[in-house]
Amino acid sequence: MRAGRKFGEIQLMLKMLKGKKKCILGVIGVAVLSVFLTLAGLALLLNLNLQKTVDLMRFFATKRFIESQYVNPVDDGKLMDGAISGMVKSLGDPHSIYLDPSMYRKLQDHTSGSFGGIGVVMGFKDQKVTVMSVMDGTPGQEAGLQPGDEIVAVDGVLSKDIEPEEVAMRIRGEIGTNVVLRIHRQGEDDQDYTIQRSSIHLQTAAEQMLPDGIGYIRIASFSEKTGQEFKDCLGRLEGQDMKGLIIDLRGNPGGLITSCVEIANMVVPKGPIVSVVQRDGTREEHDSKLEDSKYPIVVLIDGNSASASEILAGALQDTQAATLVGTKSYGKGSVQVVIPMNESDALKLTIAKYYTPSGRSIDGTGIEPDVKVDMDPSAQKDVQLLKAIDVMKEKIAQ
Repeated sequence: MRAGRKFGEIQLMLKMLKGKKKCILGVIGVAVLSVFLTLAGLALLLNLNLQKTVDLMRFFATKRFIESQYVNPVDDGKLMDGAISGMVKSLGDPHSIYLDPSMYRKLQDHTSGSFGGIGVVMGFKDQKVTVMSVMDGTPGQEAGLQPGDEIVAVDGVLSKDIEPEEVAMRIRGEIGTNVVLRIHRQGEDDQDYTIQRSSIHLQTAAEQMLPDGIGYIRIASFSEKTGQEFKDCLGRLEGQDMKGLIIDLRGNPGGLITSCVEIANMVVPKGPIVSVVQRDGTREEHDSKLEDSKYPIVVLIDGNSASASEILAGALQDTQAATLVGTKSYGKGSVQVVIPMNESDALKLTIAKYYTPSGRSIDGTGIEPDVKVDMDPSAQKDVQLLKAIDVMKEKIAQ
C-alpha cells in the first residue's frame, strides 16, 4: 500500500518537472522569437550581415533570459553596464575603460580642477599598478610612498579585480577625505597607508644652471602650462650663457600632446615631430618650425618616461638633435578619447598610435637610450645625471 502511494507521488513529481521544463522552454522560446523579430528589423535597418545579426541575437536572448529567470530581481541598468564593461575589458587594453556615471563624474571633476589627489603618478603595465613618481610636497610624499611601489588595493578593493584606470579614479576624491592604499614594496611585507587627499598644484618645469655652462630642465609632466614654463626656464638659462642643455624626462608619465609639440618646437630641428595614426590609416602630422638647434642637448629617460615624454625623446633621437641617456622608456604610445554616452556614462577608448619621425611605434616597445645607465636605488649619487653631464661636456668640447 505504502509502495503504491510512493510510486504515485514519484509519478506526480515527474509530471510537475515535465510541466515546469515545458514552461521554461516556452519562456525561452518566446524570448528568442521576440528577440529574433526585433533584431531582424534592426538588422534590415542597419544593413548588418548574418554573423553580426546572430551575435546580437545571442546578446539580447541572454539578457532577456537573465531578466526573466534569474533567482533574484535584476537591475537592468547594472546588467547593461556590466555588458559594456565586459566588451571593453575583452580588448586587453589597460588604457580603455567603460566609465559608469560615478566614474565619469570623477573624471569630469578631475578635468575641471575640483578634485583631490595624493600627488602620485601611476603606470599600468604587466597587469600591475605601479607608482611611477611622487610629487614634492604632496600627501603621497609625506606618507612615504616611493617610485616602484605597487598599489595592491584601494580602500580594500584589490587592484587586480578592477581596471587599472579605475584604480586611479578611486584614489582621486573629495579634498580632505582619506584613501587607504595597500602597498607592496620589494623586500618588505605589504603595508596599508592612510592618506588624506588634498588639492594638487604642480609646477611642471624647473631649471638649474650646472657647472661649465650646462643648463638643466626637469619636466615632471605635460600640462596646459608646461610649454610656457619650459620657455621661461629656457630663457633664464640662456640669459646665463648656457652652452648645452640637459632635459630630464625621468618619471614623466606624459600628458597633453599639444604641450609636447610646443616644447618640441623649441628644441627639435625643422621637420616631423610625431604622427598620430588611426586604424583606418588617417594621419595627423605635427611638425617643428625650428630652423636650427642653438646648442647640444642630452635627454634623460627611464622606465617611467611615457607617452608625451617618449614623443619628445623619440623626435630628438630620430633627428639626431640629442643623445638619450638612462634606461628604456615605458612604451605607452597610444591615444585615448572620452566619448560621452546616453546615460551620463562614457567610454574611454584607444583610437590611435604615435609614431616618431622615423616611423617607429612607441606603443609596447619603448625607446632605447643611446647611452644605457642603470639606476641603483641604493646609490648615494644620481649616476644617470652624472653620465649625462659627462656626455654633455664631450659635446661642448667638440
